[in-house]
Amino acid sequence: MDALTRDRALIGSDDTTGLDLEPTQRPSRDEALAAVRTLLAWAGDNPDREGLLDTPKRVVDAFGEWFSGYQGDPAKELSRTFEDVQGYDDMVMLRGIDVQSHCEHHMAPFLGKAWVAYMPTGKVVGLSKLARLVEIFAKRLQTQETMTMQIADAIEDHLSAAGVAVLIDAEHQCMSTRGVHHHDVSTITTQFRGVFKTDKVLQQRFMDLVRPSRRA
Repeated sequence: MDALTRDRALIGSDDTTGLDLEPTQRPSRDEALAAVRTLLAWAGDNPDREGLLDTPKRVVDAFGEWFSGYQGDPAKELSRTFEDVQGYDDMVMLRGIDVQSHCEHHMAPFLGKAWVAYMPTGKVVGLSKLARLVEIFAKRLQTQETMTMQIADAIEDHLSAAGVAVLIDAEHQCMSTRGVHHHDVSTITTQFRGVFKTDKVLQQRFMDLVRPSRRA
């Protein structure tokens, strides 16, 4: 098995679109397994004890799932649009999309919800595609601020939307399980583009629609 085949097996896909590194630059699965064994030993445990023998495999498989967003293509997800919307010209909004991501500073999870809305200009995209867009950016090493901007950028660029609004509310385990150890502290980030930025009434409508689902 060559290195590219091993790397694709590591991520569980034949599609390497979106990776910053060329496939030949990526470590092999065997190298990834060895790295996990090293970390287990560094933590003070014995990688060869029975309970940890399969841990490197499980961790590498988990990484393939947690960071599968590097293989996602936002442009592809938003490429199929529908124009037969009977003249609909108001807000399209998805509320409470699950966000499961990892902080790029500590690789600790941050978990929360996203609210995404846009003002179409004659075409709309399938609703599941917006949820998939959030997932693509979430399943990468991220900061919440950057992810919020990336989602807004993609919708604005690929849908030619008249406006975009994104709000993410998440709890960061790099803050709750280490460092200051503060629990139940949520971080909120927003991006308003186009008419959502210039029209304060429309922006308030978006926020009013966010509030009930945040309390749920």
